[in-house]
Amino acid sequence: MLLSCTGRQPARQGGGTAIPFKYARLIQVEQCDGYRLVSVANPWKPGKTLHRYLLVPYDAVMQHQTEQGATIVRVPLRKSIIFTSVHASLACELQAQSQIAGVADLKYMKVPFVQKGVQSGRLVDCGDGMAPLVEKIIDAEADGMLLSPFENSGGYGRLEDIDIPIIECAEYMEESPLARAEWMRFYGMLYGQEERADSLFEVVETNYKRLKKLASETSERPTVVVDKMAGPVWYVPGGRSTIGQMLADAHTLYPWADDGHSGSLQLSYETVLERAGDCQYWLLRYDSQDTLSLSQLLSEKDGYRMMRPVAQGQVYACNVSTSMFYEETPFRPDLLLQDFMKILHPDIPNLPEPRYYHRVRSVE
Repeated sequence: MLLSCTGRQPARQGGGTAIPFKYARLIQVEQCDGYRLVSVANPWKPGKTLHRYLLVPYDAVMQHQTEQGATIVRVPLRKSIIFTSVHASLACELQAQSQIAGVADLKYMKVPFVQKGVQSGRLVDCGDGMAPLVEKIIDAEADGMLLSPFENSGGYGRLEDIDIPIIECAEYMEESPLARAEWMRFYGMLYGQEERADSLFEVVETNYKRLKKLASETSERPTVVVDKMAGPVWYVPGGRSTIGQMLADAHTLYPWADDGHSGSLQLSYETVLERAGDCQYWLLRYDSQDTLSLSQLLSEKDGYRMMRPVAQGQVYACNVSTSMFYEETPFRPDLLLQDFMKILHPDIPNLPEPRYYHRVRSVE
Protein backbone atom coordinates (compact mmCIF):
# COMPACT_ATOMS: atom_id res chain seq x y z
CA MET A 1 0.00 0.00 0.00
CA LEU A 2 1.46 3.28 -1.08
CA LEU A 3 0.94 6.11 1.41
CA SER A 4 1.59 9.45 -0.21
CA CYS A 5 0.52 13.03 0.35
CA THR A 6 -2.17 14.32 -1.98
CA GLY A 7 -2.59 17.83 -0.62
CA ARG A 8 -5.98 18.84 0.72
CA GLN A 9 -8.18 16.58 -1.39
CA PRO A 10 -9.65 13.43 0.20
CA ALA A 11 -7.06 10.66 0.02
CA ARG A 12 -7.80 7.30 -1.56
CA GLN A 13 -4.38 5.66 -1.47
CA GLY A 14 -5.76 2.56 0.23
CA GLY A 15 -8.56 2.04 -2.28
CA GLY A 16 -11.20 2.99 0.28
CA THR A 17 -13.72 5.77 0.75
CA ALA A 18 -12.88 9.23 2.03
CA ILE A 19 -14.63 10.27 5.25
CA PRO A 20 -15.32 13.96 4.54
CA PHE A 21 -14.45 16.78 6.94
CA LYS A 22 -16.46 19.96 6.29
CA TYR A 23 -14.08 22.51 7.79
CA ALA A 24 -10.78 20.92 8.89
CA ARG A 25 -8.04 21.20 6.30
CA LEU A 26 -5.12 19.55 8.07
CA ILE A 27 -6.59 16.07 8.42
CA GLN A 28 -7.86 13.46 5.96
CA VAL A 29 -9.42 10.13 6.87
CA GLU A 30 -10.06 7.21 4.52
CA GLN A 31 -12.13 4.15 5.32
CA CYS A 32 -10.35 1.10 3.92
CA ASP A 33 -11.00 -2.61 4.25
CA GLY A 34 -10.73 -3.26 7.99
CA TYR A 35 -8.80 -0.13 8.95
CA ARG A 36 -8.67 3.64 8.50
CA LEU A 37 -5.90 5.65 6.95
CA VAL A 38 -5.37 9.08 8.54
CA SER A 39 -3.09 11.74 7.06
CA VAL A 40 -2.19 14.87 9.01
CA ALA A 41 -0.77 17.69 6.90
CA ASN A 42 2.26 19.62 8.11
CA PRO A 43 0.93 23.07 9.12
CA TRP A 44 4.36 24.67 8.68
CA LYS A 45 5.34 23.05 5.37
CA PRO A 46 2.54 23.24 2.79
CA GLY A 47 2.28 20.12 0.68
CA LYS A 48 4.13 18.00 3.23
CA THR A 49 2.75 15.41 5.63
CA LEU A 50 3.28 15.65 9.37
CA HIS A 51 2.17 12.11 10.23
CA ARG A 52 0.15 9.17 8.92
CA TYR A 53 -1.73 6.63 10.96
CA LEU A 54 -3.44 3.34 10.37
CA LEU A 55 -6.32 2.97 12.84
CA VAL A 56 -6.70 -0.77 13.27
CA PRO A 57 -9.22 -2.52 15.56
CA TYR A 58 -7.60 -4.27 18.52
CA ASP A 59 -8.93 -7.66 17.51
CA ALA A 60 -7.81 -7.38 13.86
CA VAL A 61 -4.73 -9.05 12.44
CA MET A 62 -2.90 -6.32 10.52
CA GLN A 63 -1.38 -7.81 7.38
CA HIS A 64 -0.65 -4.60 5.50
CA GLN A 65 2.89 -3.40 5.00
CA THR A 66 3.14 0.28 5.76
CA GLU A 67 5.44 2.65 3.94
CA GLN A 68 6.71 6.18 4.49
CA GLY A 69 6.45 6.07 8.26
CA ALA A 70 2.77 5.29 8.83
CA THR A 71 2.09 4.46 12.48
CA ILE A 72 -0.28 1.65 13.45
CA VAL A 73 -2.66 2.68 16.24
CA ARG A 74 -4.87 0.03 17.81
CA VAL A 75 -8.33 1.44 18.46
CA PRO A 76 -10.17 2.16 20.55
CA LEU A 77 -7.33 3.37 22.75
CA ARG A 78 -7.49 1.61 26.10
CA LYS A 79 -4.74 3.33 28.08
CA SER A 80 -3.79 6.70 26.64
CA ILE A 81 -1.37 9.29 27.99
CA ILE A 82 -2.58 12.87 27.48
CA PHE A 83 -0.22 15.84 27.51
CA THR A 84 -2.70 18.74 27.39
CA SER A 85 -5.65 19.79 29.50
CA VAL A 86 -7.80 20.52 26.45
CA HIS A 87 -7.55 16.95 25.20
CA ALA A 88 -8.19 15.54 28.66
CA SER A 89 -11.30 17.70 28.87
CA LEU A 90 -12.48 16.50 25.45
CA ALA A 91 -11.92 12.85 26.40
CA CYS A 92 -14.19 13.39 29.40
CA GLU A 93 -16.75 15.14 27.20
CA LEU A 94 -16.72 12.09 24.93
CA GLN A 95 -17.15 9.84 28.00
CA ALA A 96 -13.77 8.26 27.35
CA GLN A 97 -12.23 9.22 30.70
CA SER A 98 -11.79 5.59 31.69
CA GLN A 99 -9.39 5.28 28.73
CA ILE A 100 -6.98 7.85 30.21
CA ALA A 101 -4.11 6.08 31.98
CA GLY A 102 -1.91 9.08 32.74
CA VAL A 103 -1.17 12.72 32.09
CA ALA A 104 1.78 15.05 31.74
CA ASP A 105 1.97 18.62 33.06
CA LEU A 106 -0.41 17.86 35.91
CA LYS A 107 -0.07 21.39 37.30
CA TYR A 108 -1.89 22.69 34.22
CA MET A 109 -4.61 20.04 34.29
CA LYS A 110 -7.74 21.65 35.75
CA VAL A 111 -10.01 18.79 34.69
CA PRO A 112 -11.53 17.45 37.94
CA PHE A 113 -11.43 13.81 36.78
CA VAL A 114 -7.69 14.09 36.16
CA GLN A 115 -6.84 15.75 39.47
CA LYS A 116 -8.91 13.26 41.47
CA GLY A 117 -7.55 10.36 39.44
CA VAL A 118 -3.92 11.24 40.16
CA GLN A 119 -4.67 11.84 43.85
CA SER A 120 -6.31 8.43 44.15
CA GLY A 121 -3.56 6.68 42.18
CA ARG A 122 -5.93 5.74 39.38
CA LEU A 123 -4.02 7.92 36.90
CA VAL A 124 -0.25 8.17 36.49
CA ASP A 125 1.53 11.52 36.80
CA CYS A 126 4.02 11.38 33.94
CA GLY A 127 5.87 14.54 34.92
CA ASP A 128 6.82 17.57 32.86
CA GLY A 129 5.52 17.57 29.30
CA MET A 130 8.89 18.77 27.99
CA ALA A 131 10.77 16.00 29.82
CA PRO A 132 8.21 13.29 30.63
CA LEU A 133 8.97 10.26 32.78
CA VAL A 134 9.22 7.64 30.06
CA GLU A 135 9.42 4.76 32.51
CA LYS A 136 6.06 5.69 34.01
CA ILE A 137 4.50 5.82 30.55
CA ILE A 138 5.83 2.34 29.83
CA ASP A 139 4.68 1.03 33.22
CA ALA A 140 1.18 2.37 32.53
CA GLU A 141 1.07 0.04 29.50
CA ALA A 142 -0.01 2.97 27.36
CA ASP A 143 -1.20 2.29 23.83
CA GLY A 144 -1.10 5.89 22.63
CA MET A 145 0.25 9.33 23.59
CA LEU A 146 -1.65 12.49 22.61
CA LEU A 147 0.57 15.55 22.39
CA SER A 148 0.76 18.80 20.45
CA PRO A 149 3.44 19.27 17.78
CA PHE A 150 5.41 22.49 17.42
CA GLU A 151 7.40 23.93 14.57
CA ASN A 152 11.12 23.13 14.74
CA SER A 153 10.67 21.27 18.02
CA GLY A 154 13.46 18.84 17.23
CA GLY A 155 11.28 15.78 17.83
CA TYR A 156 10.07 14.08 20.97
CA GLY A 157 13.30 12.73 22.44
CA ARG A 158 13.07 9.42 24.28
CA LEU A 159 9.36 9.13 23.52
CA GLU A 160 10.33 8.20 19.97
CA ASP A 161 12.38 5.26 21.21
CA ILE A 162 9.54 3.39 22.91
CA ASP A 163 6.98 1.27 21.12
CA ILE A 164 4.00 3.50 21.87
CA PRO A 165 2.29 5.49 19.08
CA ILE A 166 2.74 9.27 19.23
CA ILE A 167 -0.48 10.94 18.11
CA GLU A 168 0.23 14.50 17.01
CA CYS A 169 -2.66 16.80 17.88
CA ALA A 170 -2.27 19.58 15.32
CA GLU A 171 -5.82 20.94 15.40
CA TYR A 172 -4.68 24.17 17.07
CA MET A 173 -3.09 25.13 13.74
CA GLU A 174 -6.39 25.10 11.87
CA GLU A 175 -7.50 28.50 10.60
CA SER A 176 -11.12 28.66 11.71
CA PRO A 177 -12.99 27.89 14.94
CA LEU A 178 -15.15 25.18 13.38
CA ALA A 179 -12.16 23.61 11.61
CA ARG A 180 -10.35 23.22 14.92
CA ALA A 181 -13.45 21.91 16.66
CA GLU A 182 -14.10 19.35 13.92
CA TRP A 183 -11.01 17.43 14.98
CA MET A 184 -13.12 16.05 17.81
CA ARG A 185 -14.41 13.59 15.20
CA PHE A 186 -10.88 12.18 14.84
CA TYR A 187 -10.54 11.81 18.60
CA GLY A 188 -13.90 10.08 18.64
CA MET A 189 -12.44 7.54 16.22
CA LEU A 190 -9.43 7.03 18.48
CA TYR A 191 -11.55 6.39 21.58
CA GLY A 192 -14.34 4.38 19.97
CA GLN A 193 -16.76 7.27 20.53
CA GLU A 194 -17.26 8.28 16.93
CA GLU A 195 -21.03 8.60 17.09
CA ARG A 196 -20.87 10.72 20.24
CA ALA A 197 -18.18 12.96 18.72
CA ASP A 198 -20.12 13.42 15.48
CA SER A 199 -23.26 14.33 17.44
CA LEU A 200 -21.39 16.81 19.63
CA PHE A 201 -19.81 18.48 16.62
CA GLU A 202 -23.21 18.79 14.98
CA VAL A 203 -24.41 20.66 18.09
CA VAL A 204 -21.35 22.93 18.00
CA GLU A 205 -21.75 23.65 14.29
CA THR A 206 -25.48 24.35 14.55
CA ASN A 207 -25.07 26.68 17.53
CA TYR A 208 -22.14 28.52 15.98
CA LYS A 209 -23.85 29.11 12.64
CA ARG A 210 -27.04 30.25 14.39
CA LEU A 211 -25.10 32.79 16.46
CA LYS A 212 -23.16 33.99 13.43
CA LYS A 213 -26.41 34.55 11.54
CA LEU A 214 -27.88 36.49 14.47
CA ALA A 215 -24.80 38.71 14.51
CA SER A 216 -24.92 39.34 10.77
CA GLU A 217 -28.48 40.60 11.07
CA THR A 218 -27.59 43.34 13.56
CA SER A 219 -27.14 46.88 12.32
CA GLU A 220 -24.32 47.66 14.76
CA ARG A 221 -20.71 46.62 14.25
CA PRO A 222 -19.00 47.42 17.56
CA THR A 223 -15.28 48.04 17.71
CA VAL A 224 -13.25 45.83 20.04
CA VAL A 225 -9.68 45.45 21.29
CA VAL A 226 -8.40 42.20 22.78
CA ASP A 227 -6.11 41.18 25.69
CA LYS A 228 -3.49 43.33 27.43
CA MET A 229 0.22 43.85 28.04
CA ALA A 230 2.42 40.87 28.92
CA GLY A 231 5.64 42.49 30.06
CA PRO A 232 6.72 44.96 27.36
CA VAL A 233 4.55 43.37 24.66
CA TRP A 234 0.84 43.49 23.84
CA TYR A 235 -0.14 40.30 22.04
CA VAL A 236 -3.20 40.74 19.82
CA PRO A 237 -4.80 38.00 17.70
CA GLY A 238 -3.99 38.07 14.01
CA GLY A 239 -6.84 38.52 11.58
CA ARG A 240 -6.73 34.85 10.51
CA SER A 241 -6.43 33.46 14.05
CA THR A 242 -9.41 31.62 15.48
CA ILE A 243 -10.14 34.55 17.83
CA GLY A 244 -9.76 37.04 14.98
CA GLN A 245 -12.20 35.08 12.84
CA MET A 246 -14.58 34.66 15.75
CA LEU A 247 -14.67 38.43 16.20
CA ALA A 248 -15.50 38.73 12.50
CA ASP A 249 -18.27 36.16 12.94
CA ALA A 250 -19.56 38.24 15.86
CA HIS A 251 -20.01 41.12 13.37
CA THR A 252 -17.45 43.42 14.95
CA LEU A 253 -14.93 45.89 13.63
CA TYR A 254 -11.61 44.51 14.84
CA PRO A 255 -8.62 46.79 14.14
CA TRP A 256 -6.45 43.90 12.89
CA ALA A 257 -9.15 42.08 10.94
CA ASP A 258 -7.25 42.56 7.68
CA ASP A 259 -4.03 41.14 9.09
CA GLY A 260 -3.03 37.83 7.49
CA HIS A 261 -1.44 36.14 10.52
CA SER A 262 -3.04 33.06 12.09
CA GLY A 263 -1.13 33.57 15.34
CA SER A 264 -0.60 36.61 17.56
CA LEU A 265 1.02 39.93 16.75
CA GLN A 266 3.60 41.37 19.14
CA LEU A 267 2.91 45.08 19.49
CA SER A 268 3.88 47.94 21.75
CA TYR A 269 1.40 49.71 24.02
CA GLU A 270 1.71 52.86 21.92
CA THR A 271 0.86 50.97 18.73
CA VAL A 272 -2.26 49.43 20.25
CA LEU A 273 -3.35 52.70 21.84
CA GLU A 274 -3.02 54.57 18.54
CA ARG A 275 -4.93 52.00 16.54
CA ALA A 276 -7.41 50.60 19.06
CA GLY A 277 -7.54 52.98 22.02
CA ASP A 278 -10.87 54.38 20.84
CA CYS A 279 -12.60 50.99 20.53
CA GLN A 280 -15.95 50.60 22.30
CA TYR A 281 -15.17 47.31 24.04
CA TRP A 282 -12.11 45.72 25.61
CA LEU A 283 -12.00 41.93 26.06
CA LEU A 284 -9.01 40.65 27.98
CA ARG A 285 -7.75 37.48 29.64
CA TYR A 286 -5.81 37.20 32.90
CA ASP A 287 -4.53 34.49 35.24
CA SER A 288 -5.22 34.96 38.94
CA GLN A 289 -6.98 33.37 41.89
CA ASP A 290 -8.73 36.70 42.50
CA THR A 291 -11.29 38.56 40.40
CA LEU A 292 -9.71 41.45 38.53
CA SER A 293 -10.86 44.94 39.47
CA LEU A 294 -10.34 48.12 37.52
CA SER A 295 -7.91 49.49 40.09
CA GLN A 296 -5.82 46.33 39.83
CA LEU A 297 -5.82 46.60 36.04
CA LEU A 298 -4.70 50.23 36.17
CA SER A 299 -1.99 49.36 38.68
CA GLU A 300 -0.43 47.15 36.01
CA LYS A 301 -0.17 50.09 33.61
CA ASP A 302 -1.52 53.52 34.33
CA GLY A 303 -1.65 54.22 30.60
CA TYR A 304 -4.69 51.98 30.36
CA ARG A 305 -6.66 55.01 31.60
CA MET A 306 -6.36 56.39 28.09
CA MET A 307 -8.39 53.51 26.65
CA ARG A 308 -11.96 54.50 25.81
CA PRO A 309 -13.52 51.30 27.28
CA VAL A 310 -11.97 52.11 30.65
CA ALA A 311 -13.64 55.51 30.73
CA GLN A 312 -16.99 54.07 29.62
CA GLY A 313 -16.95 50.95 31.80
CA GLN A 314 -16.84 48.49 28.90
CA VAL A 315 -13.93 46.31 30.00
CA TYR A 316 -14.62 42.57 30.22
CA ALA A 317 -12.17 40.00 31.52
CA CYS A 318 -11.82 36.23 31.51
CA ASN A 319 -9.93 34.60 34.37
CA VAL A 320 -8.25 31.61 32.73
CA SER A 321 -7.18 30.32 36.14
CA THR A 322 -10.65 29.90 37.61
CA SER A 323 -12.62 29.24 34.42
CA MET A 324 -12.42 26.39 31.92
CA PHE A 325 -11.63 28.77 29.06
CA TYR A 326 -8.62 26.93 27.64
CA GLU A 327 -10.09 23.51 28.36
CA GLU A 328 -13.47 24.07 26.69
CA THR A 329 -13.34 26.72 23.98
CA PRO A 330 -11.06 25.00 21.43
CA PHE A 331 -13.72 22.32 20.87
CA ARG A 332 -16.71 24.47 21.94
CA PRO A 333 -16.18 27.73 20.01
CA ASP A 334 -19.95 28.20 20.06
CA LEU A 335 -19.78 28.86 23.82
CA LEU A 336 -17.13 31.55 23.36
CA LEU A 337 -18.95 33.16 20.44
CA GLN A 338 -22.03 33.23 22.64
CA ASP A 339 -20.05 35.21 25.25
CA PHE A 340 -18.87 37.67 22.61
CA MET A 341 -22.41 38.12 21.33
CA LYS A 342 -23.87 38.76 24.78
CA ILE A 343 -21.27 41.44 25.50
CA LEU A 344 -20.91 43.08 22.09
CA HIS A 345 -24.55 42.90 21.02
CA PRO A 346 -26.51 43.46 24.25
CA ASP A 347 -29.73 44.16 22.33
CA ILE A 348 -30.00 40.59 21.01
CA PRO A 349 -32.60 38.90 23.24
CA ASN A 350 -32.46 35.54 25.00
CA LEU A 351 -28.70 35.09 25.07
CA PRO A 352 -27.44 33.52 28.34
CA GLU A 353 -25.12 35.38 30.68
CA PRO A 354 -21.42 35.14 29.73
CA ARG A 355 -19.75 31.88 30.69
CA TYR A 356 -16.14 33.07 30.70
CA TYR A 357 -16.06 36.88 30.80
CA HIS A 358 -17.17 39.29 33.50
CA ARG A 359 -17.36 43.06 33.52
CA VAL A 360 -14.35 44.62 35.25
CA ARG A 361 -15.70 46.96 37.87
CA SER A 362 -14.09 49.69 39.91
CA VAL A 363 -13.70 49.12 43.66
CA GLU A 364 -13.39 52.82 44.40
